[in-house]
Amino acid sequence: MRLVPLLALPPIALGIAAAVWMIASAPGPAQVEGGASALPVRVMTVAAEDIRPSATAWGNLRAAETWVAVAEVQGEVIWSHPDLEPGRLIPAGIEVLQIDPTDYELALAQSQADLAALAAESAQLTAEAANTGRILDLERARLALAEADLTRTRTLAEQGTVPQSRADEAERATLLARRTVAELENTLALIPSRQARIAAQVARSEAAIDRARRSLDRTTLTTPFDLRVTEVNAELFQTVAPGQVVIRADGIAAAEVVAHLPVDSFRRLLGDTPEGITLGDMMRDMPATQIEVTLSPMADPRQIWSARVVGIEGVLDARARTVPVVVRVDDPYEGADPPRRLPLVPNMQVQLPFSGASMTGLIPIPEAALHGDMVRILGPDDLLELRPVTAAFAQDGRVVIAAGLSPGDRVVIDDIAPAIPGMALTPVEVQP
Repeated sequence: MRLVPLLALPPIALGIAAAVWMIASAPGPAQVEGGASALPVRVMTVAAEDIRPSATAWGNLRAAETWVAVAEVQGEVIWSHPDLEPGRLIPAGIEVLQIDPTDYELALAQSQADLAALAAESAQLTAEAANTGRILDLERARLALAEADLTRTRTLAEQGTVPQSRADEAERATLLARRTVAELENTLALIPSRQARIAAQVARSEAAIDRARRSLDRTTLTTPFDLRVTEVNAELFQTVAPGQVVIRADGIAAAEVVAHLPVDSFRRLLGDTPEGITLGDMMRDMPATQIEVTLSPMADPRQIWSARVVGIEGVLDARARTVPVVVRVDDPYEGADPPRRLPLVPNMQVQLPFSGASMTGLIPIPEAALHGDMVRILGPDDLLELRPVTAAFAQDGRVVIAAGLSPGDRVVIDDIAPAIPGMALTPVEVQP
């Protein structure tokens, strides 16, 4: 077989053969050693701070003082104050309602008359005692004479000088005198018991007088403090009965709201407490002056009222585990100018921000820097570390770390996905 000349091959085949030869004989690519580029992240150097714990609660206002006027006597309403209507304000010490006092005035007059009659009877008894005493003295003297005469007559009768009938008459006279003296003594002996009976009747009449006067006083209802009328259940010429509620009103000197705070938040507001102090002790004897609180109506949060903690109501809420803190606002109507400034009236919904005693040496970090119970730390050589921590509480977008961090640690703020321990980072320092 004949060989085909090289020049006789097609041009395409020659190109392919040349390319294969060049690739096979060319040197390999140069290798350059190097690592992956570091990831830029924001970091914050933590430091110990003094933080005032805060909490926010909501509730409905109520009047600090309420007046429920209950009729204590029965009678017809004969007069009422012109402002005795729901919603009206009435100052303290103003008579607002009067019940017909006629029956009680008559009872008072009758009791006073009975007392005057007893006084006259007592005076009469005193006079009788004096008269009886004088008559008794005379009868005793007559008895002494009769007994002397009886002795002489018996002696003469024994001697036969006078008849026996004369002695008998003297003895009858003596017995009569003795009887008279005994009756007068008995009469004087009964005087003390009669005086005691009169004294008891006097006490009874005096009690009736006091009762009638108290009833008279109760025919008029007077406001005990500055108040706002909320309910009136008595009209003119209507008869009211004892025990009937005729007026309800709220005091305007102060308003209160019960704010339910979680137990842990309440403890933080109180700050450091002495060793051994229980929550019950704090509820009974709470240093409320170290807790600051303001109040704002939900309808207009721009209005801010100064308030103060005055105590704790009742017991802990067993289901919600909250402490019912009583907050008071003085002068809830001060500066009221609806609709620009609303007065604090009962049942108004309000918001209460609390701030407690300052807590020292706390380490806070942004909430975004806490991932479960782990914090990403920028370690030596700017390499990523994952460190477990213990969070105490969160406040104002930050979390206070109780354990796991120390001042000077650099915490990574940005989220890293995936966060691989040991990966290189480029820190960008930010201020706390």
